[in-house]
Amino acid sequence: MGEVVEVSDSDFDLVTKNNNWVLVDFWAPWCGPCKMIAPVLNEIAKEREITIAKVNTDSNPVSPGRFGVRGIPALLLFNNGEMVDRMTGAMPKPNMDAWLDKHMS
Repeated sequence: MGEVVEVSDSDFDLVTKNNNWVLVDFWAPWCGPCKMIAPVLNEIAKEREITIAKVNTDSNPVSPGRFGVRGIPALLLFNNGEMVDRMTGAMPKPNMDAWLDKHMS
């Protein structure tokens, strides 16, 4: 199905434009809620045709700045290089599935 990849500022555009559905996860090692949703994102990658692109905001400040990310975790959903939707904060898997279903179905 999908995959989870680490993405840097230098390959951000390549990953979001060269994959059909991409869920970008802006996170940081010190962020508790980011750690809470990591297993949920791994499950989603196994269940769906989607690339989970993890961007560490501590070592990659350009990409979050481009998209006005003010809080993490921030999730941005892309389809063929175009941002479709975004949300900030952790949420349970059923809510995340419903959010993705709204756009991917």
